[in-house]
Amino acid sequence: MFPRIAVAVLIAVAIWRVGIGVLRTLTQARVLGPPPEPEDVEGLEVFLVCRECGTEFRVTRLGELQVPRHCGEPMEVVRRPAAGGI
Repeated sequence: MFPRIAVAVLIAVAIWRVGIGVLRTLTQARVLGPPPEPEDVEGLEVFLVCRECGTEFRVTRLGELQVPRHCGEPMEVVRRPAAGGI
């Protein structure tokens, strides 16, 4: 009877250790590298425009773009020719 209990305890400990290892792996943040450096786009005339009400935000630096919401709808990225352009 004692060997059966010992084997059951060893199996339970092994399952517990594997489960904890899997949970730790799933919850760790993955570091993919440094975030991209913001790019200066001041001369490119890039805007975020709300199609519902016409609100515009001028974008001067692009990094990791997260399009904001205005009037409940996502804003659109619009590129216009530069004022001093060709």
